[in-house]
Amino acid sequence: MEFGRFNFAWSGSLFGFAGVLVFALGLNAAGQQAPATSSTGNAVTGLPAAQPMSQAGTGSGTGNADPAKASASVAPSTSVVPAVVPADQNSGSLRLGAGDLIEVGVYNVPELTTKARIGNSGDVYLPLIDYVHVGDLTVEEAQALIEKRLEDGGFVRGAHVTIFLDESASQGVTILGEVTRPGIYPAVGNRKLYDLLSAAGGFSPSAGRKVSIIRQHDPSAPINLSLPRNLADDLQDNVEILPGDTITVPRAPIIYVVGDVGRPAGLLVDNGSLTVLQALALAGGTNHTAKMGSVRIIRKGPTGMTETRVPLKKMLEAKAPDMTLQADDILFVPLSGVRMAAQETMQAGISAATGIAVIAAHP
Repeated sequence: MEFGRFNFAWSGSLFGFAGVLVFALGLNAAGQQAPATSSTGNAVTGLPAAQPMSQAGTGSGTGNADPAKASASVAPSTSVVPAVVPADQNSGSLRLGAGDLIEVGVYNVPELTTKARIGNSGDVYLPLIDYVHVGDLTVEEAQALIEKRLEDGGFVRGAHVTIFLDESASQGVTILGEVTRPGIYPAVGNRKLYDLLSAAGGFSPSAGRKVSIIRQHDPSAPINLSLPRNLADDLQDNVEILPGDTITVPRAPIIYVVGDVGRPAGLLVDNGSLTVLQALALAGGTNHTAKMGSVRIIRKGPTGMTETRVPLKKMLEAKAPDMTLQADDILFVPLSGVRMAAQETMQAGISAATGIAVIAAHP
C-alpha cells in the first residue's frame, strides 16, 4: 500500500509539472505575437494629399504612434480639392497671357505660394521648378502643368495646384471706332455686347450700326452684326463677348447730295441704305431751276470715278424703279440752263461735295 500511494503521488506530480509547462509555453507564444499585432494596429496607411518630399521621409516610427494622431494625419488624403477658377470667369474661355498677375498656391504646402506676373514671352517664374510657359493656356491647363512639374521634379507628392487671376492685362475687350470712349475694358463675368458698348459711352453721332467682333483665337472669322438704331428694340444680336475680343464700330456711310437742291449736305446713313428719292427728300428736294433730265450719280469704283445717269422724272412718276445709293456716292443735280460736258459735270459734283455739312439721315 505504501508503494501504491507513492506511485499515485508521483504520477500526480508529473501531471502538475506538465500543466505548468504547457501554460508557460502558451504565455511565451502570446508574448511573441503581441508586438506584431500592435504594430499592425498603429501603422499609418496614407499620406497627405500634398507633402514636400523632404518631410515625407522624416518623423518617428509608426509602431508607437498615437492612434488619434495617426487618424488625423490620414484625413487630408480623403478630402476633395476642387479645381479653382477665378470667380465669375468662364473657365472654358479664360486664357492666361502676358502681363497677367497670378497667384499660385500648392495645397498643404504654404511655402510654395507665389504671386508673379507673366512675362511677354508667356513664361512665369515659380520656386523649385524655374520658368513655366503658361501663356495661352487655360487656368486648368496651367494648374495641371505646374502639378506635373512639381511631381516629376520630386518636390511635391500628389500636388494640388490652384491659380487665382489677380490682374488680367490680356483678358480685356478692345472697343475701337465710333464710340464715345474707345479703349480697353475689363471682361469680368458674363459680358454682353450691349453692356460693353454702354460702358464705352454708346455710339458717337457718326457711328454706323454694322458692328464687327473679332475673336482673339479666331481672327480670320469675324462676327458681323447689323444692330438696330435703338438697341432696346432687338436683343437677338446682344451676343456674349469673350476675353480678348475686339469690337469695331465703323463710321456710317456718307452719301452726298449736291447741286440745285434745297439743302445740299452729306447724309450720314447709319443703316447703310438710302435711295435716290429718299436722299433728295432729306436734302429738301430739287429746286424749280434744277435740270431734272441731267441728274447724275458719281461713284468711285475700282477703275476710278464713274458717272451714272438718273431718270429722275420717270422715277417721280413711278415709271422707273428707285435707285439705291452706295457709300460715298455723290448725287449731283445740275442747274437748268447750264450746259456742261460729262467731265465738267463730274468735276462740279466732286467740288460741290467738298466742305458741305454732314447730317445724320434716318430713313
